[in-house]
Amino acid sequence: EHPEEIPQPAPRRIFQERQSITGLPLYFQGYLSVRHSKCQEFRVYWTELRGTMLFLYDDKKAPTYSQKLDISTLTSATNVYPDENGSGQFILMLSNEEVELKANDCECGKEWKGFILTVTKLSVPPDESLLPGQVRRMHEVLEKEKKRRIMLNNCSSASLNSKSPPSSTLTTMPACFYAVSWQKATEMLEKNPSCGNLILRPSSDRKNYAITIRHELDAPRLKHYKVMSTGTSYIVELERQVTLPSLQDVIDYFVTQTRGKLKPFVMQT
Repeated sequence: EHPEEIPQPAPRRIFQERQSITGLPLYFQGYLSVRHSKCQEFRVYWTELRGTMLFLYDDKKAPTYSQKLDISTLTSATNVYPDENGSGQFILMLSNEEVELKANDCECGKEWKGFILTVTKLSVPPDESLLPGQVRRMHEVLEKEKKRRIMLNNCSSASLNSKSPPSSTLTTMPACFYAVSWQKATEMLEKNPSCGNLILRPSSDRKNYAITIRHELDAPRLKHYKVMSTGTSYIVELERQVTLPSLQDVIDYFVTQTRGKLKPFVMQT
């Protein structure tokens, strides 16, 4: 069951780890019960809305998410309605599935829905049941998300101008992508260990990508992995080749396979 008290922010260390792993700004957080269309039962997660992604954590203090939900393809959302226990329930209609969400109560559910619509539709929903303070925070999030989108577009244009590899996913390029050489990537990792230890960059042939990582074992070690673009997917050159649908999935693969020991490099401002 949901705890009665209002969830408090996670400790700063955990927040920084999540920020590094996801590479996205935190807009809203709290407990949510989630049920995918293929599942029979709801499951409770500590949930963070970052950009247009919902990151689901098994535990409030877990640094690494167990699932993520891309809500950028949201087409519509139902009204929030109470279930038999008084929880606030609503359904997100995405391009590839329907996902049911359940908050502590209807007021909390309307707040979650409001923030989700704000970041996906880039406008604050005209919901008269929202409190002035909630609406004000949604407007603040709206401005942050608009700036994030502008930065993404600018980064995409800069990448294209620097003859970086062509990609249909440039507008959603992972935050740890830098149009740099392997020497520069190595230097960035060595000089800024607190920013992360994994960089995605163009490969030397300018047609594909590469990943540079810095392992802290008995001594720091650098490794480079080639990521081949097929046009519709990406192949990671490992002992056994791994094929993934997007560059973000490539990053997520490295993070999850190392249980969070590898963290996407995001330069702190």
